[in-house]
Amino acid sequence: QLQASGGGLVQAGGSLRLSCAASGRSFSTYNMGWFRQAPGKEREFVAASNWSGSNTYIADSVKGRFTISGDNAKNTVHLQMHSLKPEDTAVYYCAVDRWPYRGGYSTLQTEYEYWGQGTKVTVSS
Repeated sequence: QLQASGGGLVQAGGSLRLSCAASGRSFSTYNMGWFRQAPGKEREFVAASNWSGSNTYIADSVKGRFTISGDNAKNTVHLQMHSLKPEDTAVYYCAVDRWPYRGGYSTLQTEYEYWGQGTKVTVSS
């Protein structure tokens, strides 16, 4: 089970930290990803990492503003978001890769099997 948290309302230019906590089993050999879905738009890839956060892949749309950190022992990954823009407004989801030991990171949501419930981020202008 995945639990995403940390969303909320923030002004443009502000920061938020989202968390994704896994429970029930260890996903240490799986990569995890963050996706977001804005109102009326398709879900899009945001970032991916291993559970320690030591190896990350960030989408160009948020590169330089979003980073990932992790705590492998706590099965928790954080998405730190800085310099937020109104266009970052979306429901953010965390998910676990379908395959263990994947050599790289997939940006396709179909390659992620376990999904959290989503946490809503609203950035006001």
